[in-house]
Amino acid sequence: MATIDIKDKTFETLIPEEEIMRRVKTVADRISNDLKGKKPLLLGVLNGSFIFAADLMRMLTIESEISFVKMTSYQGTESTGKVKKLVGLNEDIEGRTVVIVEDIVDSGLTMEKMIEYLKEFKPAEIHICTLLLKPDNLKRNLDIEYIAMEIPNDFIVGYGLDYDGLGRNLRDIYVVKE
Repeated sequence: MATIDIKDKTFETLIPEEEIMRRVKTVADRISNDLKGKKPLLLGVLNGSFIFAADLMRMLTIESEISFVKMTSYQGTESTGKVKKLVGLNEDIEGRTVVIVEDIVDSGLTMEKMIEYLKEFKPAEIHICTLLLKPDNLKRNLDIEYIAMEIPNDFIVGYGLDYDGLGRNLRDIYVVKE
């Protein structure tokens, strides 16, 4: 198993790129089938989802648009528990089908706040799509329709996910080695 060092931590491969791409394709196929004829707006949550959102969009077989918002609740390896909206929505989503594209749903607090925020703009429907879900850490009851993979409650980097800004460029997903 390959290991890498980022700052003061060592990580080992958890999910290789080939598996990630296979799972992204499966989710893209489901979205394409479920939302056929709706021209959804993919709303990527920065910074972590940018790679997943790009790959997902390229694999969709339906017309779609993409935009990004930025919300955060992390510092280092721990959630702060405080969600801050940093960059707002620039598109008119009233009456639109919106698919929130997230890199990881951990506690669900950020997603819950984001849905509350988006509902103020009266979209026709909101769907949640996440690359990764930590079901053991979920604190909110969310209807997450599109989940590429479920993982344990470990700290990970790669494929857009970072450790203090580093590691987003890694093609595989790595887990911190204890």
